[in-house]
Amino acid sequence: MLLDTHFHLDLAKNPEQTAEAIEKEKIFTIAVTNLPQLFLNTEKLCAGYKYIRPALGYHPELASQYNDQFSLFVDLIDRTRYIGEIGLDNQKKSYDNFKHQIKIFEKVINVCADRKDKILTIHSRKAEEQVISTIGDNYPGKVIMHWYSGSFKELEKALSYGFYFSVNYNMARSVNGKKIIQALPQDRILLETDGPFTTFNSEPFSPIMLPSIIDAICKIKNLSPSEDADFLNANIKSLLSKYRNKSTFDFT
Repeated sequence: MLLDTHFHLDLAKNPEQTAEAIEKEKIFTIAVTNLPQLFLNTEKLCAGYKYIRPALGYHPELASQYNDQFSLFVDLIDRTRYIGEIGLDNQKKSYDNFKHQIKIFEKVINVCADRKDKILTIHSRKAEEQVISTIGDNYPGKVIMHWYSGSFKELEKALSYGFYFSVNYNMARSVNGKKIIQALPQDRILLETDGPFTTFNSEPFSPIMLPSIIDAICKIKNLSPSEDADFLNANIKSLLSKYRNKSTFDFT
């Protein structure tokens, strides 16, 4: 059983063909979006598929420019259990831009917490401390830190709050990423491709390429593929175990 927690289906070169390939290979996939208005198209792309679910997103790098879409976010939030890509990004951002991001992110977290069942996939580049403190240790759903690259101090805090961390191929190839993966407990690791923003052998990543990420994790943590499969399966079931509803993946 494989789960890609963070894939941009709508930005794939051929989304329809990619969705068919995901379904054929039976790879559970969370199709993240970057704005509330973009969710509707991804929802249509996912319609009728067992292995793909749309996520409602509000990307931090777009939040300042599209700060008028929070009401639409609220209107759409009950149509999916999955929320992403959301978060904060403070890499080379102006003070006003980051201030707008924080305002929207706080409102997004509050409305998600009110629903109690939402699974979040979180962007936190150069803003890890702010992201983790904003979510806090009492968030009633599940939190996945996507492509984490921050300090080990904040990593430990996120772990103490019960957060998961999704690992992609780029992380497994970088010096800092390898250190983060090595530091992560096995029961908090999930997979992501972040395709098409990542590549493998010059090809944009898609969920069917997850085995290459598993192989990389195995080497870093000195595990056999069977050991890796065992804890990843357990982590997926733990992630999705609470508040099951019609938008949750069906493993039967």
